[in-house]
Amino acid sequence: MSSALAIYLTQEAPASYWNPKSNLVFGENKAQIVLVDDEAENLRRIQKAGRTLDNTGAVTIEAAGSDWNLERQWALSQGFTSTLSTNQVIWNKTDEPAAKELNAMREATRFSRELTNLSAEEIYPESLAQRVTEHFKALAPDAVSAEFIKGEALKDAGWMGIYTVGRASQHAPGLLVLDYNPTGDDNAPVETALIGKGITYDSGGYSIKPSEGMLSMKCDMGGAATVSGALSLAIRRGLNKRVKLLLCCAENMIDGRAYKLGDIIRYKNGLTVEVVNTDAEGRLVLADGLQAAGEFGAKQIIDAATLTGAAQMAVGNEYNALFSVDEPAATKALANADKENELLWRLPLAPWHSENCPSPFADTANSRPQKGGGAGGASNAAGFLLRFAPNKGKGWLHFDLAGAYQKSATSMWATGATAAGVRTIAATVQGD
Repeated sequence: MSSALAIYLTQEAPASYWNPKSNLVFGENKAQIVLVDDEAENLRRIQKAGRTLDNTGAVTIEAAGSDWNLERQWALSQGFTSTLSTNQVIWNKTDEPAAKELNAMREATRFSRELTNLSAEEIYPESLAQRVTEHFKALAPDAVSAEFIKGEALKDAGWMGIYTVGRASQHAPGLLVLDYNPTGDDNAPVETALIGKGITYDSGGYSIKPSEGMLSMKCDMGGAATVSGALSLAIRRGLNKRVKLLLCCAENMIDGRAYKLGDIIRYKNGLTVEVVNTDAEGRLVLADGLQAAGEFGAKQIIDAATLTGAAQMAVGNEYNALFSVDEPAATKALANADKENELLWRLPLAPWHSENCPSPFADTANSRPQKGGGAGGASNAAGFLLRFAPNKGKGWLHFDLAGAYQKSATSMWATGATAAGVRTIAATVQGD
């Protein structure tokens, strides 16, 4: 006899013992979620019910009855997942293919969430690279190789953005280059480069954050965790294309060696950047990743980052923001988000956005010397990255992960990482 609490779906609200605000009815050894005609609203109701069930102290629940599909079960699981719990959802026993896909999604997003939620004491540049490398070598041992370029070797290799941002930390900055090549051909083309912002802790540098703004900054490597989770999911789904995973890893800290406002960074491609805000460091490290992707000749380039508060102000905490100057690529990413039931919204990016952070001392500044980078801050950050994107941005997608982390619990999410974006990016990597 199962000790799991059975969860059923119904469209008939009971006459009694029902609180319409919760959409959840408890009975003997079971609970019912009351649905409506709008399926998008149903998924929200189911996820909210999962949060309620988690808060009751339930440990194991089962999707029971005949009304569950993959997306409904996933919504239940998303709500029932919290930071410290060992909760378990038993998938509906009537659909084995759905259960297989749900297990793949659960393992990949669990990996992504765990990376993001761990403290900066546990996740620093080298340990992040080690954990990610170990994960993929266990997942696809015959198809994975990796190199971690760190410390002074970054400077020697010309990766000056990562080096400059991370040089003040006791933990050396580094660039993880992980090669997933299931083809067996060392000369196989790189179909996709995945680039992740791996700022394992962000103090803001000399543009220091207030204490309350720093509290959640262990999550500033959420981009690295998201693209790593996406590749993990794509591999579990049978990915047979070569992919380079590039994690730009650093701690943005302060000491006598820290980079300062007014410093000029000269990049490998010759572009010079004036630092007008040391807290606009994510774009400085991603610039190296974009150049590396170009050196590998990647046909498609996807970067993901918890990059700007401006994106969060624009789309809120449940959507991620998408930027691209490649219309077909953007259209495909939005379609994948819709297919994967993830919330993604495209924000403006035009070539002239790359000119919106001028500097009298360098080719560009890394921001505007205004709070949040001024008006259009998220688009201007994407415009900065466009300067470094190969082929004038053709085939390039930039995800600003406004929904990657919840600073406090909501009716939909527990406090911490959400792994939002993992499914969309995995599907975009997989392609047709």
